[in-house]
Amino acid sequence: MTDLRDALRHCTLCQDRFAATATAHAPRPVVWFEPQARVLIAGQAPGMRVHLSGRPFTDPSGDRLRDWLGLDQETFYDQSRIAIVPMAFCFPGYDARGSDLPPPPVCSASWREGVLAMLDQVRLTILVGSYAARYHLGRKMSLTAAARDWRPRGDDLFVLPHPSWRNNAWLKKNPWFAQDVLPRLRTRVQEVLA
Repeated sequence: MTDLRDALRHCTLCQDRFAATATAHAPRPVVWFEPQARVLIAGQAPGMRVHLSGRPFTDPSGDRLRDWLGLDQETFYDQSRIAIVPMAFCFPGYDARGSDLPPPPVCSASWREGVLAMLDQVRLTILVGSYAARYHLGRKMSLTAAARDWRPRGDDLFVLPHPSWRNNAWLKKNPWFAQDVLPRLRTRVQEVLA
């Protein structure tokens, strides 16, 4: 466990890729999990604020996500309870227009299987965004369909849109998410962490 986490913290696989972005930054993997965690949050990739802080979801998206989950900061950041494992552990950078670059596939290809194998106590998986949904569901489907169709999968897997302000229009267009999905998700989070 320690060896994998240490190796991941020192990963430089994308050093040249990141140096070529508009941000020209160095890799800084954000590693946030312990093997006994019961909840897995599978996200996309750290943003610039997370890159600077070294702590996942230290931005307004994190505030919204904690609200969606019904968790305070202390519980959310308790790695023995909550594992935060994005599709890429480093901030991918911005393109020339200032938009977030997608998570580099080499990160999940190199690390994801080993990390997920360690997390054998997970009872609830929360997929945040389309990259995580595609990977974990094993098929392409719209994020809306994946989020709406949680009941057939049971209470152990939920799909959420990214909690960014950029998805405010999606949230307004899909009121069922706040009315149906979030109450059940909050209840399930409390059940699993009890």
